[in-house]
Amino acid sequence: MLAFCLIFAALAGAGLLLFNRGAMPKRLSTAINPNARETNLLTSIQQSGLSVSGMVKQFERVLPRSEKETSVVQTRLIRAGYRKDTAIKIFYGTKVFVPLSLVVLVIVTRIASAENGFMFYICALGLGFLAPDFWLGHMIKKRQARLRRSLPDVLDLLVVCIEAGLSLDQATIRTTQELSHAHPAISDELGIVVLEQRAGRPRTEAWKHLAERTDVDNLRNLVTVLVQSEQFGTSIAKTLRMHSDTLRTQRIQKVEEMAAKTTVKLIFPLVLFIFPSLFVVVLGPAFIMMSESFKTFFK
Repeated sequence: MLAFCLIFAALAGAGLLLFNRGAMPKRLSTAINPNARETNLLTSIQQSGLSVSGMVKQFERVLPRSEKETSVVQTRLIRAGYRKDTAIKIFYGTKVFVPLSLVVLVIVTRIASAENGFMFYICALGLGFLAPDFWLGHMIKKRQARLRRSLPDVLDLLVVCIEAGLSLDQATIRTTQELSHAHPAISDELGIVVLEQRAGRPRTEAWKHLAERTDVDNLRNLVTVLVQSEQFGTSIAKTLRMHSDTLRTQRIQKVEEMAAKTTVKLIFPLVLFIFPSLFVVVLGPAFIMMSESFKTFFK
C-alpha cells in the first residue's frame, strides 16, 4: 500500500508539472506587464484548459504511441464517425484519465482490502485502459449497422434520380440532400464522396475510399458493382436496381434466419427458469403428500 501511495504521488506530481508548466512564464509576464491581467474570464478559462476536453488533451500527452498505432486508431475513429483532429487526442487522453479515475474510485470506496488490494488496483488500471477501445468498437459496429440498414433506401433513391435523367454524380448529391434527416450516417459518407469528386479525385477512387472508410461489406459490393458498370459501359440504373433487390432479399433472409434461431435460443430460459417453476408446481403437492404418508407409516 505504501509503494502504491508513493507511485500515485509521483504520478500526481508529474501531472501537476505537466498541466502547470506554462504558469511560470505567465506569472513573469504578468509581473512585467500588469495591464495584461485585464483579460476576459472566458478566454482565461479556455486557455488554462479547465474544460473536460482540455484536461483530456493534457492527459493525452502522457501516453507514448507510434505512428502506425496512431494511424490505426485514426482509422477506427473515422469508421465510428469522429473525423475531427481532436478526436484522437481525446481518445488517448481517456486511456490515461479513465484508469486513474477508477483507481481513485477504488481508493475512495475502500473496496480493496489489505490482502488483495494490489489486484484491485491492477484490475482498475487494466479495465480503464481497455474501456475506451471496447467503447470505440461498439460505436463502430453500431454505425456500420445503421449504414447497412439505410443502404437499400439510398439505392432506390439513386435509381429514381438516374432514371429521371440525372448523372450518377448529380444523383449522389440529390440523395445526400434528401436523406440527410432520415439516414444521417450514410448521407455524411456520401457527402464526403461528393467533396472528393469536387476536389478533382476520380469517381472510382472516391467510391473506393468510401468502402475503405466504412468497412461495410454491402458498400464494398456496391462500389465493385459501380466500378464494373463504369468499366463495361452497362446501365447504372439497372445495376443499382438489381443490387437493391439483392440487398432486400438478403435482409429478408437475415430476418428469417434470426426467427429460425429463436427456437434454439428459447431452450436456455426454458431450462433455467420455466422448467424449475413447473416442477415445483407439478411435483410439489405430490412430494408433500408422500412426505406426510411416510411420516404416518414410520410412526
